[in-house]
Amino acid sequence: MEKILIAPSLLAADFMNLETEIKRINESQADWLHLDVMDGEFVPNITFGYDLVDSITSQLEKVADVHLMVNNPIKFVEQFANAGSDYFVFHYEATDNVQAVIDEVKKYDLKVGISIKPDTSVDAIIEYLDQLQLVLIMSVEPGFGGQKFNPEAVEKISKLNDLRAENGYNYLIEVDGGINAETCELVKAAGVDVLVAGSYVFCDEMNERIETLKK
Repeated sequence: MEKILIAPSLLAADFMNLETEIKRINESQADWLHLDVMDGEFVPNITFGYDLVDSITSQLEKVADVHLMVNNPIKFVEQFANAGSDYFVFHYEATDNVQAVIDEVKKYDLKVGISIKPDTSVDAIIEYLDQLQLVLIMSVEPGFGGQKFNPEAVEKISKLNDLRAENGYNYLIEVDGGINAETCELVKAAGVDVLVAGSYVFCDEMNERIETLKK
């Protein structure tokens, strides 16, 4: 990657003024919008579904990076494809048939990504890396925003970066959780491509914060 991509997390937006927030994203230097879908089962929180994603993508001028924190993600591929997703990112831990989910996503005009929790090793997904367009490393436990960055994510990013170089893989490496002006330097040095940031960028100084992360 020649540049770092920034994906503000919608979880940190003002949901009472969502149309205004999407406009802010469109007018910002952000590259993607990160959309966390939670079912209250895989993670102890519930957010939104494909209807809201559809409404957002109809206005969005950025890449729609949809992160499914749901059990049995294969059930939702068609709905989120129809809702305007660009990336369909599911959790390795949420299915007992990872290959089936990858195959299903590839039936649609979607890029496929796998996410792993802090306790899951990169080794668990090595056999799928040649089929992916994205690997999302969670640097916090998925489910809630505002958590502290887990430095173990740096080692995972570095390993994924090495594997990509050694094998000629084409996936992007994304990190989500506790990203700010300090932690972004750690993950960028390790080889990350996409930074997901929530409360750090959803503030009055959105463009300034995004510029700081990109530098």
